[in-house]
Amino acid sequence: MMREELSGFWPVMITPFAADGSIDYTSLERLIAWYEAAGARGLFAVCQSSEVFSLSLKERETLVSFIVKHAHVPVIASGHIAETLDDQLHELRRMRRAGADALIFISNRLAPENAPPERFAQSLDTLMNGLDPEIPLGFYECPYPYKRLLSLDELKRCADSGRFYFMKDTCCDIGLIKKRLRVIAGSNLRLFNANTTTLLASLREGAAGFSGVMTNFHPELYHWLLCNWQARPEEAETLQAFLTAFSLIERQAYPINAKYHLQAIVRVIRDIYTRAEGTGALSATFRDEVEQVARAADRVGELLKKGALYGNR
Repeated sequence: MMREELSGFWPVMITPFAADGSIDYTSLERLIAWYEAAGARGLFAVCQSSEVFSLSLKERETLVSFIVKHAHVPVIASGHIAETLDDQLHELRRMRRAGADALIFISNRLAPENAPPERFAQSLDTLMNGLDPEIPLGFYECPYPYKRLLSLDELKRCADSGRFYFMKDTCCDIGLIKKRLRVIAGSNLRLFNANTTTLLASLREGAAGFSGVMTNFHPELYHWLLCNWQARPEEAETLQAFLTAFSLIERQAYPINAKYHLQAIVRVIRDIYTRAEGTGALSATFRDEVEQVARAADRVGELLKKGALYGNR
C-alpha cells in the first residue's frame, strides 16, 4: 500500500444477510462489483457499517477472505472488537491472515471511555509491537460504543512512525480537520473524511478522499466530486450542496435504510435483514425518503453527465 495510491472513495461495506440471519455471499459478490463499478479505489471491510460488533470472529475472517478473493481493489479491515489487547491482536492477525491489505485500528478499542491519554498510548504500543512492522496500519474513529477522537499529539505519533497510511476521520469539524492535515503533511498517513458536509472543504485542504456511509447510497456522485472538484469547481460547489442535503438520511435507521436502498432500488442485495441493535423499524415514511433521495440523486447524476449542473454565478 503506497501513499500515492490512497485517494478517492473507500466504501464502508455493508454486510448482506439472508432472511435467516446468515451472511448472503451471493449478494456480497454483487455488492463488491457495484462499489467497484461506481469507482471505488478500495474497500473498507468489517467496520461498523458491516455490523462488526455482531459478527463472530470466524465470520469476520471469512468475510475478509471472500472480499479479498472477489475484489479488484485493495481491501482494508478493522475486525478487532475484543476487550483485551491480547484478544485484539489475535483478531487483527486473523484479519491479516484472511488477506487484508491494511489493518485499521478502532480508536475506542484501545482505551475505555474517559481513560487518560497514557492508557491509549500504552495500548497503541502493545498493538504496534505485536504486529509485523511491515503491515500497513490505519485508524477509524468508530462512533460505537463511544466515539474517541485522536488528539493531535496522538495523530502525530502515528504519522511519525511511518506505519500508518489510512485515517477515517469522523470529527465532522473542518477546523480540526485542517489542523490534522497539517500534522500529517508529508507523512505516509492520508486522511479520509467520513462527513459529507465538510468533504469539499477538506479536499481543498489536502484530504485524500471519502470513506463514509453515503457510499452505500450514491457512490458515483462522490466519485465525480473527488475526480472533478478542481477542474469543475462551480459544479462541485453545487454537487456538494446536494450531497449534504442527501446525507441527512444518515439520521434514519442506518444501516437498514442503506440495505433497503441496495435491495429495493439498486437491486444488488436480496434482503434487508440486519443484526445491528437500535436501528428501529424502517417506517413507510423512511422508505419514501430513501426513494425520493434516490430519484433526486439520479437526476443530479444526469445533469452532471450533460454538464448542466451549475452553481451560483
